Amino acid sequence: MKPVKKKKTEEPELEPLCCCEYIDRNGEKNHVAACLCDCQDLDEGCDRWITCKSLQPETCERIMDTISDRLRIPWLRGAKKVNISIIPPLVLLPVFLHVASWHFLLGVVVLTSLPVLALWYYYLTHRRKEQTLFFLSLGLFSLGYMYYVFLQEVVPRGRVGPVQLAVLTCGLFLILLALYRAKRNPGYLNPASSDRSLSSSQLEFLNRKGQEKTKGFPGTDTSGSLNNRTAKDDPKGSSRMLAGSPTKAKEDWCAKCQLVRPARAWHCRICGICVRRMDHHCVWINSCVGESNHQAFILALLIFLLTSVYGITLTLDTICRDRSVFTALFYCPGVYANYSSALSFTCVWYSVIITAGMAYIFLIQLINISYNVTEREVQQALRQKTGRRLLCGLIVDTGLLG
Repeated sequence: MKPVKKKKTEEPELEPLCCCEYIDRNGEKNHVAACLCDCQDLDEGCDRWITCKSLQPETCERIMDTISDRLRIPWLRGAKKVNISIIPPLVLLPVFLHVASWHFLLGVVVLTSLPVLALWYYYLTHRRKEQTLFFLSLGLFSLGYMYYVFLQEVVPRGRVGPVQLAVLTCGLFLILLALYRAKRNPGYLNPASSDRSLSSSQLEFLNRKGQEKTKGFPGTDTSGSLNNRTAKDDPKGSSRMLAGSPTKAKEDWCAKCQLVRPARAWHCRICGICVRRMDHHCVWINSCVGESNHQAFILALLIFLLTSVYGITLTLDTICRDRSVFTALFYCPGVYANYSSALSFTCVWYSVIITAGMAYIFLIQLINISYNVTEREVQQALRQKTGRRLLCGLIVDTGLLG
């Protein structure tokens, strides 16, 4: 008898999601209207808070994961997830600036606490090696909000002409264009583009060594020392050297990306991929700065500094007439008598703080470029104690200079 062929059971097709439905982290269909329903972690946290009991760190992490998973907006073919880190700047920045404009002392307290909170959040996320959109959201929203205050409070006073407004608006669009270019591919490496001339035995040796090193030193990357890298990016020459010596190959082999890194490339633990001529991971653009976007990053900093200084000058010349910019910044009598001028003055000082921070980053970048070193090489030289600081720490001699 011929064997009877069993018919294949066809899997039922999933129904398309409506604009308010989504698949949660447990793989189940959920609805945005049920964002507060069936949340055991949140109920447990509230019960412990009411009974004055301490919350475990694991409970707080589960609550935050649940909130981030359920925070969604209706969209075509399913609700889209909203990154929770972009919300605090949108809510807190206008509130803090309006509170700071009520009184001079409130302004001092708020404008001093804002950089402290930003640095605290930076070190918190940097220690955990997590990606965050907080700083990108803060930067973009700050640009938009400062421009909005300028149009609403400064331009109607009649001291800003159409040409000056057009120049400032053009500078704002150039900043956004440069940021868009800097956000693009910084020079990611992929296995298809790398030199795979190593033998299978060498690959097995490198993977085994990389896994042993990763297990022995948690959180570290399989990388060689700074002095073992050449200054020129020569993939062919490095591949010949790697193919001849497995020990040297181990230094330029990335076990996570499974590729041979060219000289000065590095694996970013935040982005999870290797970047060609890695400089640093910039939280302000939520991306790495590498070979392909370094020029755009420098250009964005330069345009931002010029536009910010120009906008600060126009605002101070409007609300503090007959005074120089530097004098008006520290002494502008009667500026808190009017709420409009007080808000403009507070935004000026907020812009000054942000501009000073960006100017420091821009200066460090220019110094590193002049010495032909990257920020990663500088930090690695300081950690390995092979570099020394010069000129009050602004210049770091990595030992690679000719």
